[in-house]
Amino acid sequence: MKKFILLPILGLLLVYGCGKKEEVKKAQDEKFCIDKELKEKITIETVQKRSVSESINLTGNITYNGDHVVQFNSLVQGIITKTTFSLGDYVKKGQVLAEIKSTELNSMQSESRSLQSQITVAQRQLQSTKSMFEDGIASQKDLLQAQSELDVLKASLGNVRANLAMFSASSDRSVFQIKAPTEGYIVDKNISPGMQITDETNSLFTISDLKEIWVLVNVYTSNLKNISENMAVDVTTPAYPGEIFKGKINMMAKVFDADEHVLKARIVMDNRNLKLKPGMTADITIDKSTGGEALAAVPAKAAIFDNNRDYILIYKNDCTIETREINPVLKNNTWLYFDKGVKEGEMVITKNQLLIHERLKN
Repeated sequence: MKKFILLPILGLLLVYGCGKKEEVKKAQDEKFCIDKELKEKITIETVQKRSVSESINLTGNITYNGDHVVQFNSLVQGIITKTTFSLGDYVKKGQVLAEIKSTELNSMQSESRSLQSQITVAQRQLQSTKSMFEDGIASQKDLLQAQSELDVLKASLGNVRANLAMFSASSDRSVFQIKAPTEGYIVDKNISPGMQITDETNSLFTISDLKEIWVLVNVYTSNLKNISENMAVDVTTPAYPGEIFKGKINMMAKVFDADEHVLKARIVMDNRNLKLKPGMTADITIDKSTGGEALAAVPAKAAIFDNNRDYILIYKNDCTIETREINPVLKNNTWLYFDKGVKEGEMVITKNQLLIHERLKN
């Protein structure tokens, strides 16, 4: 009788044991791991101890580097007959950008031809005077005077030709050519065909190479004591959310701006990738050390807010990622500071961590 009772129980145990093993194996097979494609999209940073700092948030505007800007004003008057560039174009030094029809050109060309004719006559006169001097008919004074008259005419012609060259006169079309004085981008244009150029006309165009730009920061009285030259800053713009441009304060004005009632601080930034455009607004963050003991610091961008709680993802290996609830003792716009719960040397996922967090939850 016992055999009939034990055999079913043993069979059930075997079935249960096999089922349990299959569930464990299935759980192992379904364990989440970061694949190669996903790993290329994330960023992992090491927790380090940092001195506690306070974030100072300021606003500003991106503008041209005033040392790398050329404004072109015409030296002659006339009418613009042709333009060969548009706003935003990149131009090379010496490139023809426009042409001006001017009465000054006609006058200068006429004067040039007249001087050439006078020089021809003066050269003949000098040759004749030399012959008479050699024959004893003309005095040395007469010879010197003839030579002086020729030299004066040549000097006048040289001056006229220099002016024609300076204004890039084209004899083919009887126009002055406006050439780019330097290479760079056309960042301002106030010229078009048919436009009248006078002495009162403002600059026709502005060129800047844009390889460096200025960020002009608005510093209010309440922040003045905390900000000084050479302080490191983080610059962000609405055009590139999440991207931080590093720089430092190069100069602070000595007087307040009368219109905006702020002190202007200037940041010179490299812009070889041409991402930053003059006219953009900018947000500037400055970290000011508050002193005291250094604490374990995690980049603020690593935090995940879910169900009214804050978490970070601790990376141990591609298949072991811990979702850890956090309670920082201090925080600012850049860093979260911990005296417990997070240790120096641990690895934290700081980019696209929300993708992994959702995968782990599901």
